[in-house]
Amino acid sequence: MSVRIAISVLALALLPLAGSSLARAEDSAEKAKVVKEEGGKYLDADGNPTYKIENGTVDWYTFSGYRRYHSDCHVCHGQDGTGSSYAPALANSLKNIDYPTFLSIVAQGRKNTGSGKENVMPAFGDNKNVYCYLDDLYVYLRARADGAAPRGRPPKHEDKAQAAKDAEKSCMGG
Repeated sequence: MSVRIAISVLALALLPLAGSSLARAEDSAEKAKVVKEEGGKYLDADGNPTYKIENGTVDWYTFSGYRRYHSDCHVCHGQDGTGSSYAPALANSLKNIDYPTFLSIVAQGRKNTGSGKENVMPAFGDNKNVYCYLDDLYVYLRARADGAAPRGRPPKHEDKAQAAKDAEKSCMGG
């Protein structure tokens, strides 16, 4: 089974748990609060990946998400998730998009039509530089959406946890 199919199946399996993403209450720093840590990855009360930012130091996954976002996403979605004339500001969108919906959109892509214009988000389910770092991207954009991460490169970050190194090696095939 290809990785794209596996990610799509996972995203579709999680989608019913999300309910209506449009009806979801706005995310906040309180909802994103860390309640659990697993190998350097932080999770909120619902078990979703979240950020940890203390005294100007971001967790590894937020930093990695910043790097990956500016490698693959900023061309359409603007610097620091601020949007462009072509694609929405993800720093705003993540306030109302839950984790399963985010996974689904990134893996499968999305087509929006309306107001006489068509926007197409391509599927990134086959792009290892994206799908191996989906949690990182989500965490970074969630931190931007909640106002916890300012614009620009985070000045300090935690060291990369061994679990992150192992996951990267496994996903990238190294």
